[in-house]
Amino acid sequence: MTVPLPPPNRIYLLRHAKAAQAEPGQRDFDRPLNENGFGDAEIIADKAADKGYRPDLLISSTALRCRGTADAVYRAMGLTLEVRYVDALYNTTVDNYLEIIDAQEEAAVMLVGHNPTMEQALETLIGHDAMVSALPGGFPTAGLAVLDFDASATVWHLTDFLVA
Repeated sequence: MTVPLPPPNRIYLLRHAKAAQAEPGQRDFDRPLNENGFGDAEIIADKAADKGYRPDLLISSTALRCRGTADAVYRAMGLTLEVRYVDALYNTTVDNYLEIIDAQEEAAVMLVGHNPTMEQALETLIGHDAMVSALPGGFPTAGLAVLDFDASATVWHLTDFLVA
């Protein structure tokens, strides 16, 4: 597993907001955000925008709950944000998340994805001890990790973590 080096210089990892329980016969992929999830997606997107956390590119899983979360970010960022939906972010490995990040040339990239892969990506980027210290209860739904690259030490640091 290779940790990405810049670019990007800033990575945003956003776990999708709370999803509805699957209806009988419904695929996991097709679960939308529940009522609280819609509200939390809007709250976390607004908090990010208010703090000036604006990615150059948002890459989201194609799962319905991720699309709903990404849509909230898109609205909060003023509708000029480039958004890409990538099937490979659904039900995949941390290596795929990191490869997708590493392939980007933009200065700031946001991934909207799923646990446990989102938590594993954060842990890989900042290390186990820093991850456990920052998030002792794990990576919550609608949680946004803001990571910056420290070129002097060639490591990623968790700059901020926002929750709805």
